[in-house]
Amino acid sequence: MKIGLCQLNPTIGDFSGNAEKILDAYRQCVADGAELVVTPELATCGYPPRDLIYRSRFVPRTREILEELAAATGDVPLLVGHVAFSEAETGPRHINAASLLRQGRVERQFQKCLLPTYDVFDEARYFQPGEEVGSFELGGRKVGVTICEDIWTEDYLPAKLYVRNPPRTLAEEGAEIIVNLSASPYHAGKPAERLAMLRDVAKSTRCPVVYCNAVGGNDQLIFDGHSLVLDAAGEAVTRLAGFDEEIRTVDLDAGANPESPWADCEAGEIFEALSLGVRDYLGKCGFKSAVIGLSGGIDSALTAAVAAHALGPENVTGVTMPTEFSSEGSVGDSMALARNLGIVCHQVPIQTVFEAVKAEMRPIFGERPEDVTEENMQSRIRGLILMSISNKLGHLLLTTGNKSELAVGYCTIYGDMCGGLAVISDLPKTRVYEVSRWVNREREIIPWNTIDKPPSAELRPDQKDEDSLPPYDILDAILERYVERHWSTDEIIADGYDADIVTWIARAVDINEWKWQQAAPGIRVTTKAFGMGRRFPIAQRYAVR
Repeated sequence: MKIGLCQLNPTIGDFSGNAEKILDAYRQCVADGAELVVTPELATCGYPPRDLIYRSRFVPRTREILEELAAATGDVPLLVGHVAFSEAETGPRHINAASLLRQGRVERQFQKCLLPTYDVFDEARYFQPGEEVGSFELGGRKVGVTICEDIWTEDYLPAKLYVRNPPRTLAEEGAEIIVNLSASPYHAGKPAERLAMLRDVAKSTRCPVVYCNAVGGNDQLIFDGHSLVLDAAGEAVTRLAGFDEEIRTVDLDAGANPESPWADCEAGEIFEALSLGVRDYLGKCGFKSAVIGLSGGIDSALTAAVAAHALGPENVTGVTMPTEFSSEGSVGDSMALARNLGIVCHQVPIQTVFEAVKAEMRPIFGERPEDVTEENMQSRIRGLILMSISNKLGHLLLTTGNKSELAVGYCTIYGDMCGGLAVISDLPKTRVYEVSRWVNREREIIPWNTIDKPPSAELRPDQKDEDSLPPYDILDAILERYVERHWSTDEIIADGYDADIVTWIARAVDINEWKWQQAAPGIRVTTKAFGMGRRFPIAQRYAVR
């Protein structure tokens, strides 16, 4: 049996554009001999639509699009993901569905059974869970239909969440092939984890698995593609690309076809994920270009490298804004980076503006000594300049702060946090170095001096990050346990970390909750980002011990 996989990048709410993508892919697969064509989860409207589904015309428009798609189908069925109204008398009014379209009509509808409601998922808010799994006959074989979470087994979930096991039920009911329409968001290592899970499903059910995942960036979430077809022994028949649209017709009976891993290393995978996130965020929001403040440091350098790769260097503008505290090397490194990337870089010194603001504030501040106020003042002047360029020239301002600094508040609200997208805000500092070295794997793009020198905000004489923060390898290890694993401070200390450092970091995370909740949306690349998957109150006094 030949099955067409349509690994598509839908835009949320763009029904006509998404339908055009689906039809183009369907026709290509039919021309390639496909006997069944499969799209990702919610392909007609994009995932996740969130509260858009409450808009009065959203779901009716989905039905209209389904009818249009059905009218274009012939003997080859199209299995497409969409939102539909629920027939249940209680609970949410909608279902996460897939419909089988064939010979001009909507032939059959299937419903997602397991609704994830953890981390970035909130499906129980919107959808009614399906009570029964479904299948259909095709070419003398029974095809079982699952939607994303339906196929995830408890060994790969954060906890034992479900009593039901849709793939096992389908196999018990005689399914010979299991198809999964998915919109599975990315985090580092997710493609390999997903492959292991799907192999277990194939082997436990003794059924080939056809897995069609979405690709693209939707706000904070990245969908990485990496669609798969596995045989009943769990061996790959084919693997589709990561981080790019691909349409491929696969012969399910062709046998295993061992292939090399999708990415050479996790750092490269993360770079591609960030690039896709930047490209789609700007493109889907109507922006064509970006502006970035270049400090000569590694964070802004990596952000610029991602942006240039995602948008093309001609669409990226850098701005370096030195003061008396900026080293000659930092300005030089910024200019060298711009030359290596092929981007424009403007130099706008801010010392005169900084002195003018201090002079104007002197009657209010009196004889109080300079402190963090004046450090933040420099950052906020830079934010003013960058936002002015953004307004005047129509560039989206990209912020450059990393996860380690954001977590403990080592960033300036209304200063370096100004912007429309926080590109590396979910990338710990140690990972920033790993990905930057990967960028330089073939030639120097990020100046090696930027990578090798001690990190500094350069807001006072001879300043170094470690004057205010623990070493980044220690900071990141503790943050990973506290933020991503939710360990208590006692558990982290018992794991071998200094009690005073752990206590300071935990308190810094807790008291700076208000900062990240005002930050630009960031691209999620870890299992727990500061964003839609992390919901803590700001005004609270709970101490995690």
